[in-house]
Amino acid sequence: MRILLVEDDKMLADAISRALVQSAYAVDVVDTGERADEALAAHTFDLAILDIGLPGLSGLEVLRRLRARKSVMPVMMLTAFDTLQDRVKGLDLGADDYLAKPFDLPELEARVRALLRRGAGTTPEMSYGPLTFDTVGRRVFCAGKPVDLSARELALLELLLLRQGRVVSKEHLVNHLYGWGDEVGDNAVEVHVYRLRRKIEPLGCEIRTVRGMGYLMERLDEPQ
Repeated sequence: MRILLVEDDKMLADAISRALVQSAYAVDVVDTGERADEALAAHTFDLAILDIGLPGLSGLEVLRRLRARKSVMPVMMLTAFDTLQDRVKGLDLGADDYLAKPFDLPELEARVRALLRRGAGTTPEMSYGPLTFDTVGRRVFCAGKPVDLSARELALLELLLLRQGRVVSKEHLVNHLYGWGDEVGDNAVEVHVYRLRRKIEPLGCEIRTVRGMGYLMERLDEPQ
């Protein structure tokens, strides 16, 4: 899942970004409202974390422009001044959640997980065959036993489970797995799919390559 973080406090932005990356999210960071507006207009994200008090274009104006483009992407607003007026204005403009500074990172991460579940229409657990994906703890289990996955493998599996039964294109995976600063080789997705396959096929699940289209999550006991 790919998140746009809009925060002009570099130390805070770095701390939030590191925490989210450790939880297997791809994170892009910008520090002005103008850059946020450009990024949201040009790229696909699953969630935006948007500070209100930005230099230049305010976070509220960025949100207004986003909703004017008919985007329904979840947005969490960050504010150093948790006033009723700001909350009401932000919610009226289409904000999904508010978090006042200072805050604890575990609370922000919990709110991020809740917004992403709501945006994707999922529950705290996703199951497919013998696999269970705990979206709260960000862990995968097979018959109750933990499955050891890297952060990228975890993110890849999550994307496939969110669209289970449907082909997921390579372009979709690249757009949601990698941020701007990530080096993405020509076969990066194929490498991660190969590594994930080796771990889940013995558990009864298969990632099938649909030539020219993408990848499809299947159970090995399902009819072809």
